[in-house]
Amino acid sequence: MLKKLLSLLKAFNGNVNPGEIAHAFACGAILGLMPKDNLLWYLVMVFVLFIRINKTAYLIMILVGASVSPAFDGLFDSIGWWFLTLPSLAEFFGKLMEIPFVAFTKFNNTVVTGSFLCGLVLYVPLYGLARLLVFVWRKYAADFIRNSKIMKVINKLPLISKIASMAGER
Repeated sequence: MLKKLLSLLKAFNGNVNPGEIAHAFACGAILGLMPKDNLLWYLVMVFVLFIRINKTAYLIMILVGASVSPAFDGLFDSIGWWFLTLPSLAEFFGKLMEIPFVAFTKFNNTVVTGSFLCGLVLYVPLYGLARLLVFVWRKYAADFIRNSKIMKVINKLPLISKIASMAGER
């Protein structure tokens, strides 16, 4: 896990396109919010792996999203119930259930549908927030933290030197 965090820091500091990091955060949030026991989750995961994104940020956001999603299950259930009971879509959902293997996506589960819809709605704001975060980090925070007195003292610690050598920064 430490190597993954160091890889993410390298991406933030390196010449990685901010859009790749931002897409990774947003896509990871979609998957992190969704329950993991359905085909829809695996289909979205495989689809996203074919997109050019930072895989470390993607995995970290899946973990972060999975850790906070149980707190929002009630909201996801309400949104999923609202969407799945729309009269105008009832015939469409009925026909979907007749298609083989579509039921394995569990789209008819209110929590799955609600979390997927919330992830899709949150995609654009999370993308913008991640782009802003990368910009602020690269423009202001990285140099400030790197040149601070506290970081100079911390960098002299043997354990930190070992971690920095693992990251290839020294």
